[in-house]
Amino acid sequence: MKIVPIVGLILAAAPLWAHHSFSAEFDINKPLKLQGVVTRWELTNPHSWIHLDVKSPDGKTVTWMIEGGSPNSLFRLGFNKDSLPPGTEIMVEGYQAKDGANRAVGAKLTFSDGRKLFLGGSVPGGNPDSAEPPAKK
Repeated sequence: MKIVPIVGLILAAAPLWAHHSFSAEFDINKPLKLQGVVTRWELTNPHSWIHLDVKSPDGKTVTWMIEGGSPNSLFRLGFNKDSLPPGTEIMVEGYQAKDGANRAVGAKLTFSDGRKLFLGGSVPGGNPDSAEPPAKK
């Protein structure tokens, strides 16, 4: 019966449909730098998530979700499972979500002691060998 191979192909392709590229969700024209305190780090596939409490200019705390690469890619870039415990102060450079939500994709992370790590994924500048986006004039 020929329907079984077709169903198999459709099921195998389903994860690809769910996965998105950088430009589908994030805006290259909305670069940002966020400094804050890690409240939670989710090492999940296909993307990791850093929950970050950031003080806004008016003094209120705003929680952001920062998407990073997969756990496997982060480990190859120098992270380990204990890299971001709650309370860790960091600065993240990345790009805000197109819908303006407090959600971003991270490219680079800087610890308070000056150490820097890339956050992987498809974001421009997220890997040591990836191209930086053109500078805005």
